[in-house]
Amino acid sequence: MSLFDDLSRILEDRLEEFLRDNPHLELQALEEQLQQQESDAIGLMADLQRQERQLKDNILSTAKEVQLWHERTEKARKANRQDLVQPAQEREAALLRQGNMLWGQMQGIKERLERTKDLVKQIQIRRKEVRAKVTAAQATQAASRATSSAGNTWENTGWDQNVASRPASGDDLDEQFRKWELEEEIEQLKREIRP
Repeated sequence: MSLFDDLSRILEDRLEEFLRDNPHLELQALEEQLQQQESDAIGLMADLQRQERQLKDNILSTAKEVQLWHERTEKARKANRQDLVQPAQEREAALLRQGNMLWGQMQGIKERLERTKDLVKQIQIRRKEVRAKVTAAQATQAASRATSSAGNTWENTGWDQNVASRPASGDDLDEQFRKWELEEEIEQLKREIRP
């Protein structure tokens, strides 16, 4: 068991190191997670809308039944059929209770639907933020690659040749700060996404 634990720990350490060296990949994973959450929320919205339509249909059907039993109660009363009046009134009352229950369920579904719509909007905003950060991270990584190739050019240049680029050490410091700032932004986004 400890061999597997050690292997797992080593793999996790390597993965964390790899992600630190490639922050854009962590951001892409975060973006994919947000995309999955958005897809799930949209699926939930569709399901809630279907439930809402079904409840509306049930409410309309129940309302028609209430109307029918109300008319039957009045008809029995006019015909002086007391043996039918009481049961018809009870049926009408039961249908009214059922209609009220269905109405309450529909209101609950509507509230959940509104919360889900808000959630989808929030997820879409977060996805745009993460996408912008992914783009920035990729640009930073491309710039650091260009800088290291420019640094190699500087190292190969002789003392008598004119060099227009900055020393590689200054670029390394800039790259370290950008990487650190990007990691901080990633951590901040993670905290915002995982309540």
